[in-house]
Amino acid sequence: MSSSGFDTERSPLLAASTSSRDSKTLADSTDGALESTPLLSTSNTTPRYNGERDDPDAASLVSAEASHSGDAEPPARPAKKSTRWPSIIAALILMALATSIAIGAFFVPAAVEEYAKEAIVIEPTNLALESITTDGVRARIQANFRLDAQRVKNVHVRRVGQFTTWLAKELATEETKVKVYWIDHDNMLLGTAGLPPLTITIANGHNTELDIVADLAPGDADTIRTIANQFLAGKMDIIRVRGTTDITVKTRFNIPLGTHYVSETMEFEGIAPLPSYNITGLNFEERPLPGDEKEGMAADVTITTFNPYPVAFDVPSLKFEVLVPGCRKHGPAISVATAVTDVIALRPEADVEVAAHSIVEDLPESLTSPCPGGTMSPLDKLFEAYLAGQPTSVLVRGQRDQGGDAPGWIGDIMSSVTVPVPLPEQSFDDLIRNFSLTDVSFSLPDPLADPDDPDSNPKVSGTIVALAALPSELNISLNVSRVQAKADVFYHSSKLGELEIDEKASSIQIEGGPGEENLIEITSRVHDTPLKVTDDDVLTEVISALLFGDVNVILDISALVDVGVHTILGEFIVKGVPAEGRIPLKPLGKDLLGSMQPQVGNLEVVDTSPVSITLQASVNVTNPTPYAAYIPWISIHILNNETVLGEARAKKLSIKRGNNTNLKVTAVWRPSLDGEDGRQIGRDLISQYISGYNTTVTFRTHPGTIPSKPELGKALSKFNFTLPVPRLNVPGDNEGGRRDGGNGSTNGTAPHFIRGATFHIFSSTATFTLASPFTRNTIYIEHINATALYNHTEEIGRIKYDSPFGCPPGLSTTPRLPVDWSLDSVGRDKLKEALGGKLRLDAKATVRVRIGSWKETMWYIGRGIGASVRL
Repeated sequence: MSSSGFDTERSPLLAASTSSRDSKTLADSTDGALESTPLLSTSNTTPRYNGERDDPDAASLVSAEASHSGDAEPPARPAKKSTRWPSIIAALILMALATSIAIGAFFVPAAVEEYAKEAIVIEPTNLALESITTDGVRARIQANFRLDAQRVKNVHVRRVGQFTTWLAKELATEETKVKVYWIDHDNMLLGTAGLPPLTITIANGHNTELDIVADLAPGDADTIRTIANQFLAGKMDIIRVRGTTDITVKTRFNIPLGTHYVSETMEFEGIAPLPSYNITGLNFEERPLPGDEKEGMAADVTITTFNPYPVAFDVPSLKFEVLVPGCRKHGPAISVATAVTDVIALRPEADVEVAAHSIVEDLPESLTSPCPGGTMSPLDKLFEAYLAGQPTSVLVRGQRDQGGDAPGWIGDIMSSVTVPVPLPEQSFDDLIRNFSLTDVSFSLPDPLADPDDPDSNPKVSGTIVALAALPSELNISLNVSRVQAKADVFYHSSKLGELEIDEKASSIQIEGGPGEENLIEITSRVHDTPLKVTDDDVLTEVISALLFGDVNVILDISALVDVGVHTILGEFIVKGVPAEGRIPLKPLGKDLLGSMQPQVGNLEVVDTSPVSITLQASVNVTNPTPYAAYIPWISIHILNNETVLGEARAKKLSIKRGNNTNLKVTAVWRPSLDGEDGRQIGRDLISQYISGYNTTVTFRTHPGTIPSKPELGKALSKFNFTLPVPRLNVPGDNEGGRRDGGNGSTNGTAPHFIRGATFHIFSSTATFTLASPFTRNTIYIEHINATALYNHTEEIGRIKYDSPFGCPPGLSTTPRLPVDWSLDSVGRDKLKEALGGKLRLDAKATVRVRIGSWKETMWYIGRGIGASVRL
């Protein structure tokens, strides 16, 4: 204490009893320690909400039982730092008694005053709430009082004090009212205490059992609110108070010693923080509203803490407002519910259980509406912080109107203090238990889209099925109506790209059995969701694994999901729910190209130039994969022997699973892109194809494959897709792909463009039946240099012809072409033998053809051509 009163809280206001008068008291052994016992201590035995227990505290409150001089006393308990009514009342009693002792000695010398300050020991043993009055509370305070001369260090002071108190023996006080002021805040009135008359023994070592019933009244609500807010904010390290009273003292012989004004200042350090607590029970359920058929969401919570003090009383049922922080940090909070507590039984050194119940009728519009200048509502911000694992609190404030028999002062004080209550921590790492994507289809980017346009990205469609765990405390009906997410897609821990999902959804709740958690299955159909590829190399790895692997390709998904939820309180969005999942993709199969079985029909020329020809055809192809695809536009190079011969183009292709017919494809044949070598390779490829050789072409992407995504085409160019040149459907093809020229010559794979021949012996001419693969265009043959052979080697005759003639679509017959017979060959004799019949011949030829402006010279080798021989 300071100045005129007790120096500090280090004075022997509180001390443990000893086993003998000669032993030192606890206060002596802890000389210099400050008052430090908290009103509610940290819970150290109560199980937490997650089932764990706190470690026991190393310190506990001193609790001394009433004892007489010479009796055995209980062992001392270490003290805790706090500021509480027992300490304040004890200090006020101490200063009153110290003054009484000084007056009782008929003089107030400095020695007696110092003796009184150092020798007094008051040990509170119990504090109980007798009743709640209209002005405050009536409390019963039990304590032990004695003077211990051994605590006085100065020998002279000790002797003088012992002598004067021996003379006085006892002192008595009349009814006294003590006022306590807060010095640091303009001497604001903290409260008053009405003390009854007291009689105490002041002889050294004699114990007086005090049993006081005092009326305690709080100060005004503004004062209580100020001190509570500073305490909750952790800004109350030191509090200085001043107590004042007018005390009337008399001796044991009823000799009045007058009324004296006493004013003492006390300083308390090390104010204990708000006691910790554990949420040991939490439950949400749908419950009918009182007096209404409508239902609301009820919340029941049980909180447990520990009372380490010798304090016992029952706290009546109280009403509180539950609030959520609003849009502005220091703005008004939003009231969402009213909570009512059960009667709280506070017992000494025991767990204290607080049960509260509330019911939410509906969600205020201010809670769910976006804040000015933003898109987040106060509810969104609360969910976002909580789901992100950040410390999140709701606010609790007492109601002014407590109703019932509660006096008005309780509501005045409680309504002036708002306490933040942290929400229990919960891990959401395993919230999404399963995440899958089925019925997958892909769409290539739109070639005309701007680079920043979502249409410039590949798109994914499919059905998302997610299985999420619900907290066991949540026992209400939930229906997920919409899912919006920004998801990162990974392959082997490397980021592939980003998915943006915004689709309608539906859900089914699955109740768990005993000991099992409740689940909710969420289904959403996504359509053309853009996949923004962020790493082309990772995409290349994925495609390679799909093309050449034989196990599922696993893509990992990590997302923050905004979930539209419909509950009994209405529909709102829970933002930022963490979700992780895996999407298995089935490999395409090692024989993908062989399983496609492409067929080309309706071939026509749509454009020509001297160096190029543009063809259009209908393609039938089988898609053996489990995926569908949509191609807005694509361009792929056609290669042979690593030489670019042209490109294939397609647009607006929808490729479904299984058979696909009449897919429109355009091909530009321009081998001159690679110079003369390219032209020669292209010439040989066509010659081999029309001659029935097994020919293949390679398809490869390039930067212009998808104009809006050149980097994607470049990345995919690492893959070559080589397949046989698709067979052409030409007139005369029989079912099963067999071609018959009328002479029994068949070949199921070679494209027979020469279907038959007729040799005229006398006129030395020959005509040929030709099959054109084109449906609308005429092929012009400008030059022929051909040799007919028998048995592959025996020459029959030669044809040289330079007059152009046309080969229209379908089957046609050439003009009579002059034949120069080989008179001395074996073939000549065979020809005569076949006169009037048929003969199977071979042919070798060099032919120059023209289609529109395009011309090309090619060679042809035919085998087994059925030839008729006529005169």
